[in-house]
Amino acid sequence: MLTADGKAVPLSEKKRQKITDVIDGFSCEALRTLCLAFKDMENTSGAISVPDNNYTLIAVVGIKDPIRPEVKEAVKTCLDAGITVRMVTGDNINTAKAIATECGILTDYGLVIEGADFRCKSPQELEEIIPKLQVMARSSPSDKHKFVTQLRSVFNEVVAVTGDGTNDAPALAEADIGLAMGIAGTEVAKESADVIVMDDSFKTIVNVARWGRSVYINIQKFVQFQLTVNVAALMINFISACINGDEPLTTVQLLWVNLIMDTLGALALATEPPHDGLMKRPPIGRDVSIITKTMWRNIIGQSIYQISVLVILQFDGKHLLKLSGSDDTKTLNTFIFNTFVFCQVFNEINSRDMEKINVFKGIFSSWVFLTVMFSTVTFQIVIVEFLGTYANTVPLRWELWLASVVIGAASLVIAVILKCIPVETNKDDSTVKHHDGYEPLPSGPDMA
Repeated sequence: MLTADGKAVPLSEKKRQKITDVIDGFSCEALRTLCLAFKDMENTSGAISVPDNNYTLIAVVGIKDPIRPEVKEAVKTCLDAGITVRMVTGDNINTAKAIATECGILTDYGLVIEGADFRCKSPQELEEIIPKLQVMARSSPSDKHKFVTQLRSVFNEVVAVTGDGTNDAPALAEADIGLAMGIAGTEVAKESADVIVMDDSFKTIVNVARWGRSVYINIQKFVQFQLTVNVAALMINFISACINGDEPLTTVQLLWVNLIMDTLGALALATEPPHDGLMKRPPIGRDVSIITKTMWRNIIGQSIYQISVLVILQFDGKHLLKLSGSDDTKTLNTFIFNTFVFCQVFNEINSRDMEKINVFKGIFSSWVFLTVMFSTVTFQIVIVEFLGTYANTVPLRWELWLASVVIGAASLVIAVILKCIPVETNKDDSTVKHHDGYEPLPSGPDMA
């Protein structure tokens, strides 16, 4: 090794141990270590291999790759959301442990293993260690690919993999969701991935998860709303046709209802922005049905209410509303149509949250939803009051308008009652067991 004055002296065993301790100390402080050394060559002509011994040590350098400030909080958000974060890296095991601990990935209960040990394990041993495995150091591309394959095939996990190098490509392709880094990522990694993270930030990956959950929940909201409309419209026309021989809802009216249900309903419910509460829910299992028991409870309850009200109006509406005259039947059918539409308007508000009672929270932050609600009510007024020739309706008195709105708004009360009815959720998407067969480990920055 070189001394302070530049002289080369033999490296004693004591000095060697001291340097080794420095390297280990750097690694434990999450520093990547580089050894700078040289060797004088007597014959440099021709093709020779790079020598692997008899170097003179110049210095050992520790390089700090600082953890971004948002990473620790992003990891905590993932853990709160039931997403297990595992670190697979080529770094030294001590460096990997230090970085994982700093990020909140590694806890006292977690397992750290090197790639060489991982690839030597039998299938039975892998089943035992993978649930506890939080950090894999000195890993090869085949180790990453094998790890992802095991999680998907043996444990039935939904796996997302992040990476930027060419060696990450097999794991990115094998994962359910591959996320490549847009700045540092190689073209091979980007081609193998499903999503490209343009700013290379782990916080952005959390946003991907938040938006993914938002889209899934919004689809569920729309399905619940659509099925309720379908069941109610089908049953009222079917019952009325079987008993009276005619349907209270005409073809044009049903066309308008379908427009509310398909186009405007989808536009209103599918554009709801994500909120932080989405990352407090457990993840959805791979085999869970999109229509949950909670949704069936809401669909059946609202359908029974709407069908009951509309059937009563159909068969005893003239007496209840005190209708008389030559247009009493047409007025009653218009009132039924108007009431049915307002039931769907308020049921669309109910569908904003399938579990919580307060369905108005955040409603003013979704301008698309408010615009759709306002447009639906406006067009309904125009259809009833001015387009009677085409829609087979007659103008209604203000009392009948008020009655339609009140009956429709009563679905808000029905929704509160329904949400107080407990449903068995042990197989529901809201309580799917994480890791499918083993309990999750306590994890997160607080446990590190």
